Amino acid sequence: MLFLVRMDVQIPHDLPADKAEEIKAREKAYSQDLQRQGKWQALYRVVGEYANYSVFDVETNDELHTMLSSLPLFPYMKIQVTPLARHPSSIR
Repeated sequence: MLFLVRMDVQIPHDLPADKAEEIKAREKAYSQDLQRQGKWQALYRVVGEYANYSVFDVETNDELHTMLSSLPLFPYMKIQVTPLARHPSSIR
């Protein structure tokens, strides 16, 4: 199942810088692991925002929920999920 996910990150300004950097490092490692597994298929930055659009390929809604809620930055995110279906005009 394919999903388009928009993630807007809102790290509190009063979070100590060293704590924020540690969370971001764990986030990077976790997201790259999911990418290597083929679960997180695409990751695009939104220009001018601390946000991204990502494409996930997972077996179930629950699997996606577990992945997203396991993101180290999850407590600081607003997330929008859009299920995707193959378009009949697509050549891929």
